[in-house]
Amino acid sequence: MKISRRTPWAIGLAAGALLVLPAAASAGTPSGQAPRTGATAAASTAVSVDTYYAAAEGKTGAELKAALHSIIKNQSKVTYDGVWNALKVTDQDPNNPNNVILVYSGRSQSKSSNGGGADDWNREHVWAKSHGDFGTVTGPGTDLHHLRPEDVTVNSTRGNKDFDMGGSPVAEAPGSYTDADSFEPRDAVKGDVARMLLYMAVRYDGGDGFADLEMDDKVNNGTAPLFGRISVLKQWNRQDPPDAFEQRRNQVIYDVYQHNRNPFIDHPEWVDSIW
Repeated sequence: MKISRRTPWAIGLAAGALLVLPAAASAGTPSGQAPRTGATAAASTAVSVDTYYAAAEGKTGAELKAALHSIIKNQSKVTYDGVWNALKVTDQDPNNPNNVILVYSGRSQSKSSNGGGADDWNREHVWAKSHGDFGTVTGPGTDLHHLRPEDVTVNSTRGNKDFDMGGSPVAEAPGSYTDADSFEPRDAVKGDVARMLLYMAVRYDGGDGFADLEMDDKVNNGTAPLFGRISVLKQWNRQDPPDAFEQRRNQVIYDVYQHNRNPFIDHPEWVDSIW
């Protein structure tokens, strides 16, 4: 599998960078150095993505998964308290810098309204922390690649359910559905959810003191370090490819916070190659 700047996924990432990277990256520009132009930043991003995944070039299946794990496990860590401020940057509403976008609800809400009240937003673990029992300790419990802002009530409704199709409509999350053992997010983030879960299954393999997180094709996984359903998540990955918001988020996490990437945002085709 050739990794090239000319692949559609890399081109999409570069296009997203052209729109948002100069503002997002300005805090990291050394004093006295002029910021890169949009075109230069986009080209540089595509080149750096190629370099980042060089060790995965030509691999498929289990070999590709192992290569990606070796790449993305090299990351900086964020504390659980630090997640609050990080989400205000990673999930900022592109049309209102004072707000964040809630992942399942799709609602734009004030950054300052985070907390534990019924209409506040809090830190949603897309890979529910009980699946592998990692809690909120630094590591999988604080990994920004699967933590998103969400309405407190909706977060509670989702709970630790696996992801699947169907159920009853979720109040305050238009287009989302739930039943006793599964949750279906709105169409606009179905692919986002899939790629966040698959990142976790590659990043955390039991080698650094945490559970070996894996995918399966069922619901009701409980506290097992498993998440499903993989057949549905693969469908969602194809149905909802990465958009500019998701690409920008991946880049900000890489540039500012963890310095690692979600490979399935950069290369969604790798999902079908591994699973």
